[in-house]
Amino acid sequence: MVRKCWSSLFTPRAIFYRFEKKLDKSRVSVGVVIQKMVNSEIAGVAFTAHPVTNDRNQMVIEAGYGLGEAIVSGKITPDTYVVDKKEKAILDINISEQKKMIVRAGAKGTKDVAVPKARQSKQKLTGKQIIELAKLCENIERHYRHPQDIEWALEKNKFYITQSRPITTL
Repeated sequence: MVRKCWSSLFTPRAIFYRFEKKLDKSRVSVGVVIQKMVNSEIAGVAFTAHPVTNDRNQMVIEAGYGLGEAIVSGKITPDTYVVDKKEKAILDINISEQKKMIVRAGAKGTKDVAVPKARQSKQKLTGKQIIELAKLCENIERHYRHPQDIEWALEKNKFYITQSRPITTL
């Protein structure tokens, strides 16, 4: 697979593109990223500025059981946590009932499964986890020097950042 990625640099389409953009005399390279597929128990999105009020001192974290695809695709209504960035304090917790979640199905991709009844109405992240994630997200915002829309996953009590991009609606 890595060889296929590297060789894609020399396809007729890629070579034509470099000529078209007058990059044919430039040295080119390609980086191949190999990463772990996070089998998240909980996943979600974090906005390092409040996406509704535009308050840059507040962060909004959304969380749901299973893979983050359920939130991103709108299949579930996630828990929502509002965090004061300066005080590192949770300002608001809105817990949503979650009856379904998306999980890995091996080579078949993903599948929807029922959330066990006892967990459906429970808060997805603990207070400690919310603050830990908020600090991670704040570091990412500081790095990029702009409020971020961050996708994250929690597997075996470890947070993974799967994507970060600027919030463009501010």
